[in-house]
Amino acid sequence: MRSVFSSAAVALAGLSVASAFSSFGATSKNAAFAPRASSTGLHMGQVDDALDKFAVKGKIRNIGVIAHVDHGKTTLVDALIRQSGVFRDDAQANEAGVRVMDSDDQERERGITILAKNLAVMRNGYKINIMDTPGHADFGGEVERVLNMCDGVLLVVDSVEGPKPQTRFVLDKALRKNLKVLVVVNKIDRPAARPDWVVDKVFDLFVELDASDEQTDFTTVFASGILGKAGDDPEHLQDDMGPLFDAVLKAIDPPTIGSVESQDLQCLISNIDFDSFKGKMGIARITAGSVKAGQPVQLAHPDKPVRTGKIGSLFVFDNLGKKEVEEAKAGEIIMFSGLDSIEIGDTLVTNEGGVTPATYLPPIAVELPTVRMTLGVNKSPLAGREGKFLTSRMIRERLIKECDRNVALRMAETDSADRYEVSGRGQLHLTVLIENMRREGFELEVGPPSVIFTKNEETGKEEEPWESVEVRVPEEYMGSVVDLFNQRKGELQDMGIEDGAEAMSVVKYLIPTRGMLGLRSNLLTATRGTALIDAVFDSYKPKISEVIQGRDKGSLLAFADGSVTPFGIEGAQDRGKMFISPQIEVYKGMIVGIHQRPGDLEVNVCRTKALTNMRSANKGITVGITAPLEQTLDGCVEYIAADEILEVTPSKMRMAKNPALWGKKNK
Repeated sequence: MRSVFSSAAVALAGLSVASAFSSFGATSKNAAFAPRASSTGLHMGQVDDALDKFAVKGKIRNIGVIAHVDHGKTTLVDALIRQSGVFRDDAQANEAGVRVMDSDDQERERGITILAKNLAVMRNGYKINIMDTPGHADFGGEVERVLNMCDGVLLVVDSVEGPKPQTRFVLDKALRKNLKVLVVVNKIDRPAARPDWVVDKVFDLFVELDASDEQTDFTTVFASGILGKAGDDPEHLQDDMGPLFDAVLKAIDPPTIGSVESQDLQCLISNIDFDSFKGKMGIARITAGSVKAGQPVQLAHPDKPVRTGKIGSLFVFDNLGKKEVEEAKAGEIIMFSGLDSIEIGDTLVTNEGGVTPATYLPPIAVELPTVRMTLGVNKSPLAGREGKFLTSRMIRERLIKECDRNVALRMAETDSADRYEVSGRGQLHLTVLIENMRREGFELEVGPPSVIFTKNEETGKEEEPWESVEVRVPEEYMGSVVDLFNQRKGELQDMGIEDGAEAMSVVKYLIPTRGMLGLRSNLLTATRGTALIDAVFDSYKPKISEVIQGRDKGSLLAFADGSVTPFGIEGAQDRGKMFISPQIEVYKGMIVGIHQRPGDLEVNVCRTKALTNMRSANKGITVGITAPLEQTLDGCVEYIAADEILEVTPSKMRMAKNPALWGKKNK
C-alpha cells in the first residue's frame, strides 16, 4: 500500500514533505514566536483525515495588495471582484459603482485608500483572501498590520512611473516578513507605458533592499485594471484577469500549517471592527490550530495581563461581506465577536479546561509617529452653535476608540484638562481623523502641527525625523521648487529629466519633516498646481539648530466682533487676500485673510457705510468684491502658525490667534 507520507499526497495538500513531518508532532525551535505544532500523535487511520484538512488549506491563498499611491491598486482589485462572480448580474455591478473597496466617503472624495479592507473571492475551487491596503505614506501603519495576515503580496507598479518612494517602503516591509512577491505592472494601456524599464527598476529595488535569491526571482504579470485585462506579455493581453488569477495560485504559497487541533490555537489580532449589534469584533488570521463559536479563549500579550472570555459569533470573509461559520481552521482569516477587551497585537489562544494554551505571537510592530497636534474643546465666541459633541469627555472617548483600531495613532494627556495631544505618521493621517470627527458632529479646537523629536540613546543628541521627497514638475518651474526646498533646509539628492513622452523634470530631496509642514501648498502655488509630490519617512537625523523658515506673510485679523459687510471687505481686500465673504460672523482675533506683507494686521471688516444726505446716484457702482480664497481642512492646518489655532465645526472652519498667546497683549 502507498505510504500516507508519500510526496504526492503531501503535494496535494500544498505542503512540502518536511513540513508534513513537522506537522505531526515536531516542535518549533522558538515556541514563543512560532506556530505551535500538535502535541497529539496521530494514528495511521487518522492521517488520511489530517491530510484532507491540509488539502483544504492548500486551496486557500492569503494575499495583500501593496503599491504607491495612485498606481491603480484599488481599481485592479475592482477588476478581480467583478470577474469572480461576486455580482449576480451587470445591473448589480453597475449599482455598486467603481472602486467598490473605497467605501468610505473621504476615500471617494480624496481618491485614495485610507483603511485596509478584507474580501474573499473564489477561483477554480480556490479561495483567495485579498487585503486591499492604502498607498499613502501617512497610512503605512495599515500596511504593517495587514501584512501579518498574508502569505504573499501583489506589488502593483505603474507602467510609466515605475517604483516610487512608497513602493520602496511597502516592499521593504513585505521582504522583511519573507513574503512571496508577485509584481503587477499596471496601467499597461497608457500610451507612454514602458514595461521593460519598469521591470528593470523593480528588480534593482529588490536588490537594493537585500532580497533573497528566491524573492528576486519574482513572477511578473502585466495588467490594465480599468480595462479588466491581464497577460504574461505586455503586447498580448487576454480579455480578462485570468493570467493574474493563475499567477496568484502558482506564485503565492498556501498557508503553512503546524496544527489544526483546537488546543494549539494561535491567532494574532491584526484589525478591529465595530458592529452596531455585536459590538467590538476582532479580525485575525489563524496561524495554528482551530477555533469554534462559543469556545473559551484567552487574549495573551507580553506586556499585558491575560484576559479570558468566549468566542461569540464567528465569521469568515465571503465576497465583499462575511459568512457565519461554526468552526475555522489554520490558514483562514476570521472575524469574531464576544471579547470587548480585545486589542490589536493580542494573540488569541485556547482556554479550554485541562489544556495548556499555546504561547503568544510577537505583537505587531509599527513605525513611530512623527507629527503631533492638539485637539480640544472649542472655546471660541461662536462655539456650541452647531455640534452635537462638545465636551472634553466626548472628545477623549472618541480618540480612545480611534486608537483602538489605528495602530499608528497615539493619544496623550496634556497640562490642560480639555485638550489632548494626538500623534500620527503625518499631517494627512491626522487631518483625516479630524475630518471624520467633524462629520460625526464634533466641535474641536485644533492646534498647529509640530514634529516629534527623539533622543538618540547612543549619542545622547536630540534627533528629528527627515523625509525623502520626490517632486515632478514642468521644467519652467524647477527654479521655484529648488528655492522653496533650500529655504526649508532641504538637501538635494538627485535632479534630472524623467524619461518618457511626458518629459517632466524630477528633483529628489532629503528634508526635515519640520520643513515639509506647509510646504505642499507653497509648491502647488509656485508651480500653478502642476507639481506631483511624493514623500515618505526616511530616518531620524540630528536636529538642525537653525530656524526653518515658515510662511513669509502675516494674517489679516478681525478688529472686532460682528457681521462682515461688503463695505468692510472693500476696504480690507486692498491689504491682502480674503478668506471671508459678506454676512459671515467674525470675532476679534479671527483670521479673515492673508496679509500681503510679513506681520499681522487688524482690519475692520464689519465697518458700515456712513449714511448722509449727500450721495451721488452713481457712487460706488463700479466697486467690486474679490471672491474669497477657498478654505479646506488640509489647507487651514498647513496655514496656521505656532501662535494660531483652527476652530472646526460640522459646517465651518475658522482660524484665529491663540488667545493664550495673543489675547492678553491685545486687550
